[in-house]
Amino acid sequence: MKKSILTLSLSLLAFANIQAQKVEFEEYTLKNGMHVILHQDNTAPVVTVAVMYHVGAKDETDGKTGMAHFYEHLLFTGTKNIGRGEWSEIVSSNGGSGNANTNWDRTYYYETFPSNNLKLGLWMESERLLHPIIDQKAVDTQNEVVKEEKRMRMDNAPYGKIIYGDVYNHIFDKHNYGRPMIGYIKDLDAAKLSEFQAFYKKWYMPNNAVLVVAGDLKKAETKKWIKEYFESIPARTAPKRVKITEPERTQEKRVKEYDANIQLPALALTYKTPSMKERDAKVLDVISTILSNGKSSRLHKKMVDTKKEALSVFSFARPLEDYSVYLIGAMPVGKTSLDVLQKSMDEEILKMQTELISDEDLQKVRNIFENNFVNANSGVEGIANSLARNYMLVGDTNRINKELEIINSITKEEIRAAAKKYLNKNRRVIIEYLPESQKKK
Repeated sequence: MKKSILTLSLSLLAFANIQAQKVEFEEYTLKNGMHVILHQDNTAPVVTVAVMYHVGAKDETDGKTGMAHFYEHLLFTGTKNIGRGEWSEIVSSNGGSGNANTNWDRTYYYETFPSNNLKLGLWMESERLLHPIIDQKAVDTQNEVVKEEKRMRMDNAPYGKIIYGDVYNHIFDKHNYGRPMIGYIKDLDAAKLSEFQAFYKKWYMPNNAVLVVAGDLKKAETKKWIKEYFESIPARTAPKRVKITEPERTQEKRVKEYDANIQLPALALTYKTPSMKERDAKVLDVISTILSNGKSSRLHKKMVDTKKEALSVFSFARPLEDYSVYLIGAMPVGKTSLDVLQKSMDEEILKMQTELISDEDLQKVRNIFENNFVNANSGVEGIANSLARNYMLVGDTNRINKELEIINSITKEEIRAAAKKYLNKNRRVIIEYLPESQKKK
């Protein structure tokens, strides 16, 4: 009886915590098809204005890659009413900060201002959509910026191909997720100005975007400004996406990648996993956390602490709209072979596939996710990003309030079944990530 009362008490406490962390929001759609999400939080005098466009690297065509990421840079050049190179100066001189980022599915722009500059933030984002500078000078300038970013983040960064997804070409044979997110520089060099302008016209429209305003705002006033700045922007016919189906792998594949920036090799077990929309994607996040999240994870304790065969273990779970990617990796100590690392990783994966995890492990992972949720949504920038992502890529804005419920409802049996289904050896690609010096001439 005592155990039942304790279990009930913990369940009620978890439910109370979830309710206390609930993110309130309001959403509606303008006449031109632009979706709007408002989150009011008047506890601090700051506000984030963010726009996410449903276009990323997967939407590019053969021979014209890199356009989505290129626009992340290009649309800071200036507009008809914002001088060339003045964008960042206007933001900073008004007490704000901002940035943008791109992945395979979407492009995201945001500014955070003192709340008395909300109107400025809305105007600037409407300018970005309505009056951008897309001329040869802007293209030439940003082409050099993109090249430098590629050199810094991928070409000259140790393990950059793993971190930034340039190894996904081994995982995806048909889907465009197999392309580098940043694209191929040769395609950008060869692109004509008319092609850059055509990309903008194809994807950058109000009915292919979501606008989020989060923070210290007055709803009536905010809605008035949004209507004033955005609703008159004309809608266009949105492109029809053709989903590329990636066949299921039925045989293990082993490949080698070389990196001139490393001295220590690494071994990575990589898997194509379900879309971020699916429940199993969350189950795999739980598996990833148990296996390789932090010093208390199974692989770290076994391979780093106990057997001392690995210098470090790591994992990347990248949730994406059509499919996701899961990668487990390790770097050896001394002369430890990659085969030894693989054996240890396979042993722990087999345990996940055949044994139920303990109550202690299950509770620990729930605590980790609750902490991650709180951290991700502790400020208006994080909340704005989550709201936009859940609306556009998951198809459910309120998923932001369901995350912990989903995690807390995942059972031991589901974890075992997902490990058995998705971490099957026949579904994976093993990548030996080696120093360039080991490449046979």
